[in-house]
Amino acid sequence: MIASSKRSPLTYLVHATVLFLVVIWTIPTAGLFVSSIRDKDQLSVSGWWTALATSEQRIVDRAQEPKAQVQEGGRFVIRGNLLGESAGSITQFGFSSLEPEAFAVGTVAEMRKGQTLEVTANGDYVLSSPTPWKGSRGQRIFYTAEVPPRFTLDNYREVLSAEGLGQSFLNSLTVTIPATIIPILVAAFAAYALAWMRFPGRALLVAAVVGLLVVPLQMSLIPLLKSYNLIGEFFGVGSKTYVGIWLAHTGFGLPLAIYLLRNYIAGLPGEIIESARVDGASDFDIFRKIVLPLSFPALASFAIFQFLWVWNDLLIAMVFLGNNEEHLVLTGQLRELLGSRGGNWEILTASAFITIIVPLCVFFSLQRYLVRGLLAGSVK
Repeated sequence: MIASSKRSPLTYLVHATVLFLVVIWTIPTAGLFVSSIRDKDQLSVSGWWTALATSEQRIVDRAQEPKAQVQEGGRFVIRGNLLGESAGSITQFGFSSLEPEAFAVGTVAEMRKGQTLEVTANGDYVLSSPTPWKGSRGQRIFYTAEVPPRFTLDNYREVLSAEGLGQSFLNSLTVTIPATIIPILVAAFAAYALAWMRFPGRALLVAAVVGLLVVPLQMSLIPLLKSYNLIGEFFGVGSKTYVGIWLAHTGFGLPLAIYLLRNYIAGLPGEIIESARVDGASDFDIFRKIVLPLSFPALASFAIFQFLWVWNDLLIAMVFLGNNEEHLVLTGQLRELLGSRGGNWEILTASAFITIIVPLCVFFSLQRYLVRGLLAGSVK
């Protein structure tokens, strides 16, 4: 009898669930990318899902200055075009903020003192007056335009051309690389000791590490900063230095690092460790020649988490490095570029993709170890 190759309903359910999760994670990223290459005016009035559709925009512009007027017959006329080189068409217009859509295109709007305004669909306008136009500024014209989708790289150019961006990029690397390597080295030694060395209080230390995982780091920011200030005053050095933020990130990352590495190292075959001890190897030799090479998947897994966290961090960088240009990290520089109100969506979306370039390179270079390192130690 030939065995049936029909898949069970559970298999289809698992595949559908995975597909659903992929879509849920992909849609926001795709929307962020589409928003980063859209025209900033269209981005401010419509969502990214309408990027391929014509958008309706309400715009305020000014006609040419009175010095551009010419006399035609007995009237003084100012001509121009509201759209310029931009594509689109105008549907309604007005000359007052109270009624910005009072007139349809092609009609002549009666203004004050016999003045008139006419706007056509292609953006041409004609201002006419029986007396000369006066003043130094042009007449305000309100209009509603239907603009086709526009995509541009100007958002990226604006972010990349910002002053100080290159220095802040190097500052982020200066903070992130040591703040990733130091906790890995310290946690690897601690994890081996908690997994294979016998000493009093080992179980209490393991419990303390697990307990530290649930402590919010915000609770320790003020005490740590005060301690750094006291140490800086005692030695006569500044408290806001790279060393301080390296130590801060090391302390915040150690509980998770020790927990992950300890579970992995404890799951290594005990026969290998015991055989090395019988051959006369010390704990340091066992750690350096056996445990460390075998623990590379777990080390890479934590390196991904730590690098992503430190690279995207803003709070700790602001607290322990400050806001001066010499030490400003990339996330801080982009925040300064965005402004305090956070309304520049085109800068925000472009900045998001610029900041994820380096983390993506790190993730894809180490991702083959991620799942292996996370699952190792959970099942023997």
